[in-house]
Amino acid sequence: MKARQIFAVMVKEMRQMARDRMTVAMMLGIPTLQLLLFGYAINLDVRNLPAAVADMADSGGSRALVQDLFATGVIRPVAGARTPQELQTLLRSGKIKIGILIPPDYERRRIDGREAMQVIVDGSDTSVQATARQLAQMPLDGRSVPQGQISVLPLYNPERRSAVNVVPGLIGVILTMTLVMFTAMAIVRERERGNLELLITTPVSSGELMVGKVLPYIGVGLVQTTVVLLLGVWLFKVPINGSLWGVYGAAMLLIVANLTLGLLVSTAAKTQFQAMQMAFFLFLPSILLSGFMFPFDGMPKAAQWIAEVLPLTHFVRLIRGVILRGANLFELWPDVLALLAFTVVVMSLAILRFRKRLD
Repeated sequence: MKARQIFAVMVKEMRQMARDRMTVAMMLGIPTLQLLLFGYAINLDVRNLPAAVADMADSGGSRALVQDLFATGVIRPVAGARTPQELQTLLRSGKIKIGILIPPDYERRRIDGREAMQVIVDGSDTSVQATARQLAQMPLDGRSVPQGQISVLPLYNPERRSAVNVVPGLIGVILTMTLVMFTAMAIVRERERGNLELLITTPVSSGELMVGKVLPYIGVGLVQTTVVLLLGVWLFKVPINGSLWGVYGAAMLLIVANLTLGLLVSTAAKTQFQAMQMAFFLFLPSILLSGFMFPFDGMPKAAQWIAEVLPLTHFVRLIRGVILRGANLFELWPDVLALLAFTVVVMSLAILRFRKRLD
């Protein structure tokens, strides 16, 4: 082996790498993105959980208790409630993560040393359960109820099994990871192989071509959803408390959103390798910021704003709401509208950028 020849090949490879701007951008962008996400956005110390209080006692002591709870910074008031049923309705629809129930005889219970307050928690997120238990153990003001008189009632996942929390969100992770990449690579592959030449002379419009290319992948996404559901129920005993129509309706919303995102990627990528790189670049913030792995409420506001743009964020809320809390899509309408809006905007951009020509 000659050092000069090895050096010549090395120089050639470095020059070729430098000419591929996408590869250079990924080499620098991915570690930078990971550092920023893990350094600033990922926070396991959950704060400011949306909460509601049903103060059925409405006494001086109960109001002082509520003030002490909000002063901890762990929860923040976002809605009002008067009964336990109203708290459960808010939890079921995902509007709150924690409900505080203070019974009418709060003062008597506090004096007698009995259970004087109940923390009802959305157990579909195990990190919220842990935070609720910490809240019940925090030292509060002397006017408030002692720690031993606060009980925690986790709904939807009382056993705190991680599989119950992970499997529903895993449907979205798999759909995001595969469909964006498959769709982007399918369009780019047609361009690389020259198959678009055959379509140039046809009356097929850009929109019709793109829709026709993605329709088969809808079936792929539904098959993937079914496989994860069956394995989740069979192997991990994940309960499906909502309707299957709601599950597949939520899955369809994410499938179509991911396919349109893949089409948009295909308009920017020149090769299949670039399409795969860009898909991975989009997948990384999706899995880290969506609330699938790390608690959404623990992220800074800037990270939450970015997460709201990502389809996986809204799907995680939808699928956990339907499968674990038994909610329907009408109750979760903000996330349904968000996915529909994302699909319309991204599909429009993809059609505008797409050119049925050789370039």
